[in-house]
Amino acid sequence: MRVILHCGVHCTDEDRLLKCLLRNADMLRAEGTAVPGPGRYRTLLSEIVNALDSGTPDPAARDVVLDAILDMPADSTHRVVLSHSDLFSVRRIALAGGQLYRKAESRLAMLQRLFAEDEVELVLGLRDMGSFLGALLVATPEEHLDQLLHGADAATLRWSDLIARIRDAVPDMPITVWCNEDTPLLWGQIVREAAGLEPDRKIVGAVDGFGAIVTHEGMRRFRAFLKDNPGVTEIQKRRLMAAFLEKYAIADALEEDLDLPGPDAARLEALSAGYDADLARIAAIPGVRVLVP
Repeated sequence: MRVILHCGVHCTDEDRLLKCLLRNADMLRAEGTAVPGPGRYRTLLSEIVNALDSGTPDPAARDVVLDAILDMPADSTHRVVLSHSDLFSVRRIALAGGQLYRKAESRLAMLQRLFAEDEVELVLGLRDMGSFLGALLVATPEEHLDQLLHGADAATLRWSDLIARIRDAVPDMPITVWCNEDTPLLWGQIVREAAGLEPDRKIVGAVDGFGAIVTHEGMRRFRAFLKDNPGVTEIQKRRLMAAFLEKYAIADALEEDLDLPGPDAARLEALSAGYDADLARIAAIPGVRVLVP
């Protein structure tokens, strides 16, 4: 069995991937892919990683967990997708100890031990560090950036460091990442990759992300084109999206207006400059795939 762990990061997906997969649940079930509702596993997985920490799970624990999670027979399930943005940490303590998701690698290592007879994969979306911290600050009770940082130096925070830590802890676990900023153009691929489907497989909601960044008229024309040209491939569709964006993009659709104190806003804006270089470092880490439009 393949166990796909979609772990956020915070302030990126907001359960859109899970909801899209659930819309396709009947089709996926026929393929042997389970998409459990979040109530079946989020609290359970959080309790497991909190209780076991670095310990060794009981040999029978896997079957007990799968019995609680799955709504289809385990012996006919080839893939299960579990989406849990709080698995590494809840938002408020994402930087506890002054480190970005300091328990991420130990929790993934524990889950790999739990599902020792399965193939565990990690998928997650990232976002520009400045906007990530800003959105996280807005989404927590903290009033100032320094409270959220817990002593971390914001200027030194890098997604590549987190991915490298995870790679060291679970060297055999495949990792797929993408930029949240690219999600509208990558949406169909992200959903299909998580579900284990072929690149051109028809799915419900494949262009929903694109609809959020183009005008109603643009989306109407885009859907009409797809209807009249059913043989369009995923690559061709992505090029078409880029062309439609030039004409029908909603102004500032991808810009998030965060109401932050002046000093914090200035500090976060400065963090955005190193994003591309950090992504290049991630792409160079062995065993990591970076999805790009």
